[in-house]
Amino acid sequence: MNVSRSFITRAGWWVAGALLACAVASPVEAHVASITALFKPDSANPHLNRFVNTTPPSGYCGNYPQHCVSPEIFSLRLPIQFHTSGPIRANHASQRQGVMLRTPTEWRDLTVLHATTGDAQKVRVRIAGIGTRIVTDDVKALVGDAADYQIAHNLLWGSSWVYPPAPCDYTGSGYYGTNLYEFFWRTPRPGACAKQAKYNVPWARFDFLDFAYELETPDPLGMASGNYTGSLTYTVGPNGDFDFGDVLIPTDSVLTLDFNLDVQHTLKVDIPPGGNRVQLTPAGGWQSWLTAGRKPVKLFRDQTFNISASSRFKMYFECATWTNFECVLYDAIGRRPVELQVSVTLPNGLTDQAGQPVRHQRLRNGSQNARIFQPGFYVDRAPGVLHFEISKDEVQWMLGERVPSPYSGSVTVIWDSEI
Repeated sequence: MNVSRSFITRAGWWVAGALLACAVASPVEAHVASITALFKPDSANPHLNRFVNTTPPSGYCGNYPQHCVSPEIFSLRLPIQFHTSGPIRANHASQRQGVMLRTPTEWRDLTVLHATTGDAQKVRVRIAGIGTRIVTDDVKALVGDAADYQIAHNLLWGSSWVYPPAPCDYTGSGYYGTNLYEFFWRTPRPGACAKQAKYNVPWARFDFLDFAYELETPDPLGMASGNYTGSLTYTVGPNGDFDFGDVLIPTDSVLTLDFNLDVQHTLKVDIPPGGNRVQLTPAGGWQSWLTAGRKPVKLFRDQTFNISASSRFKMYFECATWTNFECVLYDAIGRRPVELQVSVTLPNGLTDQAGQPVRHQRLRNGSQNARIFQPGFYVDRAPGVLHFEISKDEVQWMLGERVPSPYSGSVTVIWDSEI
């Protein structure tokens, strides 16, 4: 027999030199950011069947990963700046005339497609946090006199940037200097989180765009090995998906997230030494036949193997001669054919397409007649059995003429992950 295919909790100082106001930038083009995830079975955690986000961390979660664990979020820092198109007036009536941050907090779906097969899978994304560094003139000069820069920032904007207005949530993140404040807020609910300037602000700039996202990926056990890609596009700017009011204008008006999900399945079968040669015998051996003429009920052999599998696979066999989906063995002179039945028992965790355990499941000849099996979790070097059997009727026929003769043949059993 041949076998084959086998995330500060307190504000701190950030000393900065004087910064000049920059010219207002117009929206230009789309900014593209890549998000990658990998599924690769882990024998130490076989029940952990999910993708791992492999996107290089940046921004909030890159600096403070311990703050991004529950719920699990990831962050990106993008070089998209926002510049004021004019001054921000003190006590402006509309939040859109000041500093506001509104993000797409709702879940959005996108489709990722397998690069070769076109298999479609769904990914879900939501924006779970937002942050940046706001830069303006020396804040003490803007508010008149203040004991220190922390108080000056609070006077200018009504409160500390560490404490967000509703509906945003506190994270504890905040750094400040003479003319800047860096912050990050969680965004668990939809709505604009706005700050009202209490003094005139001649100009302001957001230095970058920090955002956190939650990611829901498909069940990798139902996916094929290879790369799945797709993209999701957000608008940036006034009344866009990322909306920072009417005064702060972004340098990029579109943000596209490119997704690449890499699936690296395992399908490995190990046959013990000598397992490629199968000798069929009666239960208890040939002694009853030789000494008492008691015909055996059947001839069989159970051959064990170890299998590691994290994806669907199919099984079938191939042989030189077959009939009625079964392989044929011949006697020494090639005149008396008998049918050989091949079946399989698979370990717990592997089921048929109906979700039933696989116990003595008959295999058929040819890939067009293959049986498809699927894992409920990653199976790592678990034992299975190939059953080879010549039925009672066939045995009776073989022994009918009492002509001693060995029967032989070749069967190739195939485990194939390409479905």
